[in-house]
Amino acid sequence: MLSPQLLVLFGSQTGTAQDVSERLGREARRRQLCCRVHALDSYPVVNLINEPLVIFVCATTGQGDPPDNMKSFWKFIFRRNLLPTSLCHMDFAVLGLGDSSYAKFNFVAKKLHRRLLQLGASALLPVCLGDDQHELGWPAKFSLQFLQGAPRRSSEELTVAGTDPRGPPSELQPFPAPMLANQRVTGPSHFQDVRLIEFDVSGSGISFAAGDVVLIQPENAASHVQQFCQLLGLDPDQHFTLQPQEPGVPCPERLPQPCSVRHLVSRYLDISSVPRRSFFELLAYLSPHEREREKLLELSSAQGQEELCEYCTRPRRTILEVLCDFPHTASAVAPAYLFELIPRIRPRAFSIASSLLAHPARLQILVAVVRYWTRLKEPRRGLCSSWLASLDPGQGPVRVPLWVRPGGLTFPETPDTPVIMVGPGTGVAAFRAAIQERVTRGQIGNVLFFGCRRRDQDFYWEAEWKALQERGYLTLITAFSREQEQKLYVQHRIREQGPLVWELLEHRATPSTCPPACRTP
Repeated sequence: MLSPQLLVLFGSQTGTAQDVSERLGREARRRQLCCRVHALDSYPVVNLINEPLVIFVCATTGQGDPPDNMKSFWKFIFRRNLLPTSLCHMDFAVLGLGDSSYAKFNFVAKKLHRRLLQLGASALLPVCLGDDQHELGWPAKFSLQFLQGAPRRSSEELTVAGTDPRGPPSELQPFPAPMLANQRVTGPSHFQDVRLIEFDVSGSGISFAAGDVVLIQPENAASHVQQFCQLLGLDPDQHFTLQPQEPGVPCPERLPQPCSVRHLVSRYLDISSVPRRSFFELLAYLSPHEREREKLLELSSAQGQEELCEYCTRPRRTILEVLCDFPHTASAVAPAYLFELIPRIRPRAFSIASSLLAHPARLQILVAVVRYWTRLKEPRRGLCSSWLASLDPGQGPVRVPLWVRPGGLTFPETPDTPVIMVGPGTGVAAFRAAIQERVTRGQIGNVLFFGCRRRDQDFYWEAEWKALQERGYLTLITAFSREQEQKLYVQHRIREQGPLVWELLEHRATPSTCPPACRTP
């Protein structure tokens, strides 16, 4: 069954607003929304009180007049006897279609937006104003003004607009943590590069417990930043300021003002992500090159989705690589449209692999560097893991912006409650933090099932686990899947050793009475 319910209402004089509304309806149904599309005067306006979600698409005619097919609605909605809570259950958005050469540009959309707010409805976003005079119909969200010369302070030194230096570190105010160590912990012949990375969080106000996660804000590779700037004809050292084009639209919170192009591309624009269909659609509008524009429109059409999957989605082609394939279009993209075209870099979350009780003022993570092949010439690389792996604190100071949030993994607070943990591969990271925390508090009854490929290649923290075993604080059960002819996984060990583990826990074993049968095979 299709859900939720969406209603698109339009007021159209020449048919443009109707065409846009019908297109919205098609897009909504493609996204599994139950959508109805009606002219405003053909819809029973008294039913609006029962509509949870409505999009209004309105043209403006003459000197700020509503179109003919919404005049009855217009008269009704401005009745003085309507209660200010009449539409309190409705969420809405208004799209205006107008012409900025007229004095009352998009007057109907602006006035309707204000009236719906007066009647208690909740706006999903500020009123959107289309302009027939604009080359795209929709102006960019921001105007971008390049500055002559560089500001006295660099982008990295400038305070990000809207951030508060007080309080614990957050996405808007991350802590630039010094990286102390970046060590590969898998064998040199192992197929995967896994890093144990340690940060100094002293003086940050950061606190965490076992099961919490750290979020890290990555950067694009310097070579990719340079390539992107060359494609678009941008000077990475030039600075700019942003101004919203419409009231109520804030500037991006994570960008300093003024900002350098290098900072924008390296730290904000996710040029390494795989583009969505909407990227090709907007890029087609921006393209002055006929052949490239036709191909982009084909890839963004409903009929071109199989080709888009083959070209982009399946091989994981990035935004930067797509722009390289459409060089004439890329060179014509105005910088202000980069904010519409390219998503921002989102932070990546990692399980914290250490305890503040065992390592005060330190935070450790275990990172598997993502690298794999598709049919493309270059391997696919994880943005954050590859960036972290490239940092070498031995070559000079390295700082990584990070903050901490509670995780979904919690551990018992009562000291005598035993814990069974199953952590194959890098999934063991959070359990290392828990074991360190529990051992520091003198808690026993810690059982860890750990699995990896080979003992000599990816047995993370082997020496640490064995030391805790010898002290009687840990029962470790391992499975090395590639060390015998028949693959052996953690689930096999759970079936084999499960009854003995339960026997151990039922007797609340002390460090000196841990049964040998539950030790590492």
